[in-house]
Amino acid sequence: MYALYTAVIVLVALAASPWLVYQAVRYRKYVGSLGQRFGSLPVSFNVDGEASIWVHAVSVGELLTARPLIQALRERHPSLRVFVSTTTRSAQELARRSLPDVDGVFYFPFDLGFVVRRTLDLVRPKLFLMMETEIWPNLLRECRRRGVKTAVVNGRLSGRSFPRYRLARGFFQTVLADVDRICAQSEESARRFVDIGAAPERVTVTGSLKFDSLEPAGPGQARKERVLRYLRFPATRPVWVAGSTMKGEETQVLRVFRRLKASHPSAVLVLAPRHPERFGDVLTLAEQEGFRTVRRSDLPIDAEPRADVIVLDTIGELATVYQVGQVVFVGGSLVPTGGHNVLEPAIYGKPVVFGPHMQNFAEIAAAFVANDAGVQVTSEAAFEDAVLALMTDPVRRARLGAAARALVEANRGAKMRTLDVLDALLPPAASRPSNVRPFRVPSSS
Repeated sequence: MYALYTAVIVLVALAASPWLVYQAVRYRKYVGSLGQRFGSLPVSFNVDGEASIWVHAVSVGELLTARPLIQALRERHPSLRVFVSTTTRSAQELARRSLPDVDGVFYFPFDLGFVVRRTLDLVRPKLFLMMETEIWPNLLRECRRRGVKTAVVNGRLSGRSFPRYRLARGFFQTVLADVDRICAQSEESARRFVDIGAAPERVTVTGSLKFDSLEPAGPGQARKERVLRYLRFPATRPVWVAGSTMKGEETQVLRVFRRLKASHPSAVLVLAPRHPERFGDVLTLAEQEGFRTVRRSDLPIDAEPRADVIVLDTIGELATVYQVGQVVFVGGSLVPTGGHNVLEPAIYGKPVVFGPHMQNFAEIAAAFVANDAGVQVTSEAAFEDAVLALMTDPVRRARLGAAARALVEANRGAKMRTLDVLDALLPPAASRPSNVRPFRVPSSS
């Protein structure tokens, strides 16, 4: 079965090679990272072969979620090195910039036997952590052979991906036998892991680490006034932030913004595409729609920008920029890509609007709607109505924002519950009693 899985990986890679070459030529993606993806890390990476903790976070979202956990692991296990791997270039750049205390950052290897063995020989983990839905059969099997403890952290299986996993339940039951613990975000995700073959006693509901990854919006935060000064926006200028947008959404956002400008001529739109390779395309699109547009990196440093649209073309600034928006739209939700993180603007008490496609954040989206902490729209007309209404109703904005922030604060605690689970795999110097509860399959009676 593993041989068939490996053969499929090779065939898919061969079939995708023209697209990969195109991405490399046009966007410089994968250039310079192939060596690491094939397990070729410099000897200096871990020259003394010291034991470590290896945390894998695919992209920027998973990396931001993992940061407080990484810091806590560093404190609990000072004798172990801590290494972080990512899949995307943007996450790689953010990890190198925002995790100065880790011992190394590298690209995740291809899940081929000889590749993962080369990587493990250098990284030498005692504990390997996968964020969310990262299940790599060959790597997990090799970890089991070497006695490396493994865990899925902040685990989730979306309603969209779950049926595909379930079709291969026999295979994944074997694969998940190599995972020591699964820390699931919710009861629903825990149940889905069990349904695809995980042993119930290895699955624990710890909650979502996304709530714990957000810093409290207190005095230590960069306050709204400071960000406004940084962007050279006057405090009276209406600002709409559209974050993590995907292809197909910017056109809708710009149409709504045109309506907004009719009633708020001084309004500015901060538009943040999810993927860096689309910055230029989105800039061109906004210009073609007739808006004065500028990149965030080209803003004047000594004058208020006269642009209507600012394309946020930097990595790691979106959460900070959310603070200046009167209203925030979180993208990936008007098109069927699964949605993005609504918690980042919520911690600042911002009213959040999102579309119908929130499969990747289904439980969180449902909680926001149930607690009147956000507005979910199902059509472009409803999207337009929601944004225009909120931009003109400060009382409604304040009520939604307060409910959003309260919801975030009420759901913290997943980090400590996750650490308690991991203590059973890799005990810290001073052990503490566990206060987590294992997941149990409901009885049929």
